[in-house]
This record gives sequence, C-alpha cells and structure tokens, in this order.
Amino acid sequence: MDELRRRGGPPPKTNEERFWPKVLRDPETECWNWLGAIGNGYGRFGVYHDGMRLAHRFSYQLLVGPIPDGLTIDHLCRNTTCVNPAHLEPVPIHVNLLRGDTIPGLNARKTHCPKGHPYKGRNLYLAKDGARRCRTCINAHQRAYNARQRVKAAG
Repeated sequence: MDELRRRGGPPPKTNEERFWPKVLRDPETECWNWLGAIGNGYGRFGVYHDGMRLAHRFSYQLLVGPIPDGLTIDHLCRNTTCVNPAHLEPVPIHVNLLRGDTIPGLNARKTHCPKGHPYKGRNLYLAKDGARRCRTCINAHQRAYNARQRVKAAG
C-alpha cells in the first residue's frame, strides 16, 4: 500500500469504505445482505491488520459498539448473511443455540410429545438430565411393561 502512495496512486481505502459496497439492502425483509466472501454460511470480511472477521460482527461493532464479553451475536432474522445491526442481538451462546436450528433448540420449542400429549402441567415430567418427558407415555409404557412381566411370571 505504501508503494501506491510513493507512485502517486490513490490512498488505500479504509475498512469501512471497503465494507459497504459489499452490502445489499433488501427493502422487503430489511436485511442488509452480505455480498462478499461467505464461509460456513456467514459473511467474511478481511480487516486491514486484523485478518478475516465475521461480517455481521464487524457491522455491529462499527455501528453499535463493542460486543460485550461472554456474548455472541444472534441473527434475529435467522439470515446468517445479514449485517443489519437492527437484526443482530448480543446474547449468551446458550440462548443463541436454543433460538437456532440446533437439536437442543428444536427440542426446546416442542410443545407436545411424539404421541401428541402436551408438555405442560401435570403431564410434564422433568428427568434428572433436564429432558422433558410425557407422564401419559411414561405411565402407558409402565403399564405395558407390568403386563408383560405378569404374563412372563404366569408362565
């Protein structure tokens, strides 16, 4: 870059000047879609003297401020290439995982057991490992087990 200046070339662009041409605002969703490099579904941006950074984190830090220690950025719009700070929220990692399309997140949003019984009130049993269980199904399984044991004992 210094070589360009010595030759009378244009001064190098700032990180911010390089960032914004790679953003396309979608008026319908209000997402600011990243058009630059993508890695693992997330925008990637090369910051001078700091290497590759996640584009949404760069945008948040540029327009909002530092990301608080111990927090990660959650895409409220669920669009991982969005860099709109209004769609980004700093949250603890476990909150981000539960909100997303992870197995724990999908399980946390289930309201009924696989047989259709609700996970609420007296029908909800919390196992020692924190998993939710359906009392109706537990009781039905226990009754079937007891019946099999009686048949087995009767011989």
